Amino acid sequence: MKHVIAYVLLDVAIVVVAARLTGRLFRRFGQPAVIGEIVAGVALGPTLLGAFPGDLDQLLFPPDVRPFLSVIAQLGLALFMFIVGLEVDLSLIRGRRRAAGAVAAGSVVLPFALGAGVAVVLYPFHSVAGGETVSPLAFVLFMGVAMSITALPVLARILTERGMQRTPIGVLALACAAIDDVIGWTLLAVVVAVAAGGSAGGALVIMGWTLLFALVMFFGVRPLLARLVTWHARAGRLTPDILAIVLAGLLASAWITEIIGVHAIFGAFLFGAVMPRREAAALTREILERLEQVSLLLLLPVFFVVAGLQVDVGAIGLGGIWQLALILVAAIAGKFLGAAVAARAQGMPRRQSTALGLLMNTRGLTEIVILQVGLQLGVLGPAMFTLMVIMALVTTAMTGPLMTIVYPDRVLARELAAAERAELGEVDAFTVLAVVDDPVDGRRVAELARDLTGRQHPARVVLCRLLPAQVELEVASGLGAELGMIAAAGDELRVLAAELEACGTPASVVARFGTDPAALAGTLDADLVLLTGDADVAVAALAAVPETTVVVARFGTGEATGTPLALVDGAAGGRAVLRVAAHLALRTSDEVAVDSADGRGGTRRTGAAADALTRRGITARPARAGEIADASVVVLPDSADLPVDLGERAVVLRVRASGADVDDDLDQSLARITVAPTAPTP
Repeated sequence: MKHVIAYVLLDVAIVVVAARLTGRLFRRFGQPAVIGEIVAGVALGPTLLGAFPGDLDQLLFPPDVRPFLSVIAQLGLALFMFIVGLEVDLSLIRGRRRAAGAVAAGSVVLPFALGAGVAVVLYPFHSVAGGETVSPLAFVLFMGVAMSITALPVLARILTERGMQRTPIGVLALACAAIDDVIGWTLLAVVVAVAAGGSAGGALVIMGWTLLFALVMFFGVRPLLARLVTWHARAGRLTPDILAIVLAGLLASAWITEIIGVHAIFGAFLFGAVMPRREAAALTREILERLEQVSLLLLLPVFFVVAGLQVDVGAIGLGGIWQLALILVAAIAGKFLGAAVAARAQGMPRRQSTALGLLMNTRGLTEIVILQVGLQLGVLGPAMFTLMVIMALVTTAMTGPLMTIVYPDRVLARELAAAERAELGEVDAFTVLAVVDDPVDGRRVAELARDLTGRQHPARVVLCRLLPAQVELEVASGLGAELGMIAAAGDELRVLAAELEACGTPASVVARFGTDPAALAGTLDADLVLLTGDADVAVAALAAVPETTVVVARFGTGEATGTPLALVDGAAGGRAVLRVAAHLALRTSDEVAVDSADGRGGTRRTGAAADALTRRGITARPARAGEIADASVVVLPDSADLPVDLGERAVVLRVRASGADVDDDLDQSLARITVAPTAPTP
């Protein structure tokens, strides 16, 4: 027994290192890391290691050690299937039911039919597995299901690596994959029941118990699990007790389905599917972060090796080449044509339809899981298992490179910009982008953004929330949790946007992960960006958009009632300050007091600035002595120091000039201000 334990520990260490190194290598070539890890598992088996003299695969993984590795692999498999279930969020199809349903149906029905047809052709060559005759019906059904699957986690990772999850085509692909998952796992449960039941009556019994278990999970367990959200919110983090409940639940669910006869993976998947979704984004994300580390680094690589020990590419021989070609043609054509034709029938453009066909071909690790089930049930023999594993690797590996051809970077950049504009409403208007970092000051930021539009017409405010970057996940995308966090932030911003709309200012919202608003400012062609927080950091973040005026706000401790005060210098910053102050004055029907920001120029400079504003129809005058202590808003260049006599209640706006302010003189800069009469904002 000590000999076996020592071998298990050594094997796991070798597997972990090999999987990690190979995964990194494949990522350098633009492939998902999981493809490299699967290849590492295959390489450690008879395909590569066993090809060397001395049967190195048998030496490294002796027969008496393999059962222990299989137990570890099954545990990793259960965790992975829980993650897959956790990520299946059918809320993605909201508003896209018709298109998503049509594409998903096409990408399941046609590959299922072609897979069944291929199975009929290949059955005479694979009718025996493990010395026993394979049921023709089980073989045909299983091949149909295996051809129909799409790997949601790998697909999500491919999309997020290129930013496509924010485009309509990316969201539609995720919705289709989610529907595919539900259909695929349901069909597989039926196939397993048929294979395990041995007869029509036995299959019906297994299916009946499975249906009963699913009903109990959705209508009994799911409401109980919803309490975890409240528990998590009260604790403020994922506690060991919460995680223990989740782990115990998924393992117990896996045990029940194993006892029923439909394999443990269905129980784990179902437990993930019934986990709470409403207001559970943070809980879901923390669960994924905890479980993925163990699953990815330790358990799943062992599963890859256990599967890889059954793969022997060299053993398929010349006769297997035409079989592999037939499988690849059916698998690729079925998914591609099924999805692309359905998309075209829904009126989608050719490029988007082609992209959907390619994306639906992503099979990845999910396919390996299904094939392993077929191997354990005796539906697939080692030769067919090998052919199907190769198909899974080829169809997944081709997706990324082909997508760069269908969607080159220049096209993707245009679509991302179009997606942003479509979400916000296509408006050629004076645009104030307001980044709301702190929900506590959200209303003050929104109201200030409204005031900064002045009397520009048309004008709009875009409220943006930048969420902290999340830990990158490799097996699962974490996309469901991310979308939930974005949705929650968007809901908060929409309340503020509705208040601005009620005051007559068009407003829209954007919530995304990141720390740099420069890309969004460029996409919107924003005229002004309003930020809060550290001025130096915030302004530096927008260096990529030099044509945009940047305002960094610091709110005072209370309400000040004095006149807005503009502190100007003789450079571009002073001209930008006057424009910002003029907008505030026009919006609030107030006057502007003007003073010197650097103490130089004195009365001459402030008088010239006030005269320039007056020529534009804006009430302006030089500041009185000591007026800064009572000012409601103080506007100054970002290069100027804060005055020592500044009142604590004042709102301070530090302004970075735009490129236009650098190029124009004072009158040209102020000429861009619209001063048409308007009613004051209520």
